[in-house]
Amino acid sequence: MDQSAITALFEKYIQKLRITPAWDVRLEFVEDPAWPKTGDFKIDCDDRKAILLLNAENPTQENLEEVIVHELMHIKMYPLDQVTESLISNCLEEGSAASNFAYQQFFSALEQTVEELAKCFLLEFGENREFSYGRCAKGKSFNDLYEGLKNLE
Repeated sequence: MDQSAITALFEKYIQKLRITPAWDVRLEFVEDPAWPKTGDFKIDCDDRKAILLLNAENPTQENLEEVIVHELMHIKMYPLDQVTESLISNCLEEGSAASNFAYQQFFSALEQTVEELAKCFLLEFGENREFSYGRCAKGKSFNDLYEGLKNLE
């Protein structure tokens, strides 16, 4: 998919998700082959500006439309993200086991929620409704994950 088609999808979804006019969001293509992510955001909450970064060299996800929707969902979830992070940092000692556990659980739940919302939105409005399986290809198989575990019986 060329950059103009990707830009058109970006414009479509910032409207559909009602990101603008509340936020000023810009799309930038990362052309660094060493950049390990497919998509990411830089956010300035105070000024309500964000830059969506997309890997133009070697994305690990096949469906960039899905990546765009996923990253924009992070903007929709950002207020909840900030409240939760603030709660953790103000109530738990930084670096403590409890703090580390809370952050790990929170970020895992946030990523799963954002991805589920992105999939639902993509199935409803997407031009390409095929989900990306790029991360699965790099992961261990189901059998590899359980190899060597002892039977609990």
